[in-house]
Amino acid sequence: MGKTLVLTEKPSVARDIAKVLNCNQNGNGCLMGSKYIITWALGHLVTLADPEAYNAKYKNWNLEDLPMLPERMELVVIRETSKQFHAVRSLMGRNDVDGLIIATDAGREGELVARWIIEKAGFKKPIQRLWISSQTDKAVREGFANLKPGREYDNLYRSAQSRAEADWLVGLNVTRALTCKYNAQLSAGRVQTPTLAMIVERENEIKRFIPQDYWTVSGRFDQFSVQWQDKSTGQTRIFDRARAEGIAAKVSGQTGEIVEVRKEAKKELPPLAYDLTELQRDANRRYGYSAKKTLSVMQKLYETHKLVTYPRTDSRYISEDVVPTLSDRLKSIAVGPYTEPARNLIRNKPNVTKRFVDNSKVSDHHAIIPTEQYVNLASLDPEERNIYDLIIKRFIAVLNPPFEYEQTTVKVDAKGELFYAKGKIVKSLGWKAVYEGVGQMDDEEEEEEDRDQSLPEVKKGQTAKMTAVKTFNGKTKPPARYTEATLLSAMEHPGKFVEDRALREALESTSGLGTPATRADIIEKLFDSFYIERRGKEIIPTSKGLQLIGLVPPDLKSPELTAKWEQQLQLISRGRANANAFMEEMRKYASRLVSSVIASSGQYKHDNLTREKCPECGKYLLEVNGKKGKMLVCQDRECGYRRGISQVSNARCPECHKKMEIRGEGEKRTFYCTCGYREKLEAFKNRKGEQVNKREVSRFLKQQETNENINSALADALAKWNK
Repeated sequence: MGKTLVLTEKPSVARDIAKVLNCNQNGNGCLMGSKYIITWALGHLVTLADPEAYNAKYKNWNLEDLPMLPERMELVVIRETSKQFHAVRSLMGRNDVDGLIIATDAGREGELVARWIIEKAGFKKPIQRLWISSQTDKAVREGFANLKPGREYDNLYRSAQSRAEADWLVGLNVTRALTCKYNAQLSAGRVQTPTLAMIVERENEIKRFIPQDYWTVSGRFDQFSVQWQDKSTGQTRIFDRARAEGIAAKVSGQTGEIVEVRKEAKKELPPLAYDLTELQRDANRRYGYSAKKTLSVMQKLYETHKLVTYPRTDSRYISEDVVPTLSDRLKSIAVGPYTEPARNLIRNKPNVTKRFVDNSKVSDHHAIIPTEQYVNLASLDPEERNIYDLIIKRFIAVLNPPFEYEQTTVKVDAKGELFYAKGKIVKSLGWKAVYEGVGQMDDEEEEEEDRDQSLPEVKKGQTAKMTAVKTFNGKTKPPARYTEATLLSAMEHPGKFVEDRALREALESTSGLGTPATRADIIEKLFDSFYIERRGKEIIPTSKGLQLIGLVPPDLKSPELTAKWEQQLQLISRGRANANAFMEEMRKYASRLVSSVIASSGQYKHDNLTREKCPECGKYLLEVNGKKGKMLVCQDRECGYRRGISQVSNARCPECHKKMEIRGEGEKRTFYCTCGYREKLEAFKNRKGEQVNKREVSRFLKQQETNENINSALADALAKWNK
């Protein structure tokens, strides 16, 4: 009897599926049973060939050899994981293997992982597709009972392949052109460059911004506070000090009359469920996690703990077939702090509306929700617990009724000037009960003057004296720098950076810059290439980033093109656009970019040059801010030398409690604080040794050891085309 080969993306997933399919026998790079053989990739096993595979001259980087436009893109086996590729290929060639089931991640990149292996191995037997949104045993069993023909996902593969080849053509050509032209480690790409351009433009807006003084006028009317408002414009800010002081003097001590009392019953609907980008935003706001960190924690919750559904989704809805499973999902999360809210929903029936259930808004995967797997909260580490908490609270909130309140607006006339006050009476907490005691996560705090207060019972025509009338001086603020949360929003909705209205509307209907699955990597790559750096939560462009945006061709900076391409890739995946036509356009575009770089008269200047020479090639080193501290990096792209010189530690300064830097090596290491405090390693060990044992001090120091990738940023840029 023939066997079916099951190809998964990772060994951990293979083991889970093997357990469900009773494949208990170990083989070479596989697990075997009576009907199935389960094997795995290790991420990608096959990738696009390097330029030198097409022509030996590409080994050297020369402007005159550009653009590189291979007629047909070749696939090569990745050297580091070639052993597993050969194991998979030999399994595919077995006589007793009748067919194959693709069980890689159910998304564009997962499809590419499997198809490239299949193509490189020359596998020609029947193919089926396992398409599941969670990794629980139940989901795996149901998925195997409902396998789809592989050909149904051919368009998804074409889209994935087009994305990879487009990034090769654009990224490698423009990176080589910039690097050769300016003899500096410069890289650019289809998505990373417009993202960097948004950060640089925001920095320029802040630099151009000139703060203006403004004044507001407030006072007391009876037992509540009132705020002045312009009758004609509704503005509360006055940009003329004399006018503000004149209004205050005019009404102070005068009688005011209530001219309007408006009471409105209002409802605030529950938020939408999480997709990956929204979850990354909230995790950054609440816990300061990077987008990449959130995704890696999500992968563990999905693959290892099997507590949540597929993370790399761009949908915030579920389909109708998921509705019957909601009560089981609620039962599984009814533990610890979620017991009461989950049981209440089970008793009173969840509030299931079009706001949560909408088949038309679910493409590959539905929103991120809990699975039916029972949760043991004690088994989660603090980071997993935090992300799980966000998901569960959002899931419970979505299924709860609206937040209902009565909004009261009171308008007071004093000597012809209008003042107002707002009050709110909560009628039903609804979904907000889930977040009681949790501060608001919005980036924009409410304007001080718009805060609600408790209002006494008031009536139209009521009069009272205006007392405690004062003017308050403020300054207009520049736009805020991006945080990872707000940058993710800007990448998702880049339409506001586009002037053409029709195109702006088209952009809003597409996925924006990148996809939920790739945005974290794009942001991380900008940090790794030293184009941006963090200052607290804020993201700031470096001199290198600012200069690069001045040197790259103008249309590569625009979110328009990238978002249009992402739209094309979506259409290819749905069979509504032609992959060959798209690739032809990308070849022409790569040629135009190279010509534009060659023709440029721009200059690049290393303004972070040190006086220390590279031990490998003798050129002066550059000082850069890496993710974990300061580093010295060789300016020569072919050398790639880099060395850490200081790290931000988790140790707090005993005087000002800020995190200290570690500088030096070995026993000569010293802790430095920005307040001027210094402490040698020996003194630190003695001080800490008084509070904790030596083993804990030693473990702390080990954790501080840098584990940054020692490859050059450029080599890293070229090794990964999915950015």
